[in-house]
Amino acid sequence: MSTPDDPFDPLERLDRIESHLAIQQLPVRYALAVDGRDLDAWVGCFRPDVDMGRHGRGRDALRSYIEPLVRGFHRSVHQICGHRVEFTGRHTATGSVYCRAEHEVGERWIVMAIRYLDDYARVDGEWYFSRRREQHWYAADVTERPQAVGFEGWQGAGRPALPTAFPSWTAFWKET
Repeated sequence: MSTPDDPFDPLERLDRIESHLAIQQLPVRYALAVDGRDLDAWVGCFRPDVDMGRHGRGRDALRSYIEPLVRGFHRSVHQICGHRVEFTGRHTATGSVYCRAEHEVGERWIVMAIRYLDDYARVDGEWYFSRRREQHWYAADVTERPQAVGFEGWQGAGRPALPTAFPSWTAFWKET
């Protein structure tokens, strides 16, 4: 007899596949919402009680936080390049998403190489972001090489965390 956590149970396998597909749509929905400036769709990607730390809880707090940030650039294009999902429980998962983002900031066209670190949760049968953290390799105007601007060509992006945020990075280069 199969149990709810039996990896060979066809219903468990189907649930895992459907969950994986639903989670994979979250970064795509997020990108379309940001690029279309559809803040209702954007906050709808996050669980209703999303924890915004010192900014509060819930989608209203999230919207209040993000709206001024997305007004800092006019056009944007977020291209999802890859997505890894790992289940941590029946209703929770983590993920890593690669993205190439482009932002029109005044007269500049900023290109960023990004990795999002995500936590996902299933709430009332639907999958949402519980948490989304952005790390990037660089932000530079399309006319600049990232090295020429110290990988920090846009103040709105903050300081790049990658590649040194990868736990294996320092150990790899220690051998050279």
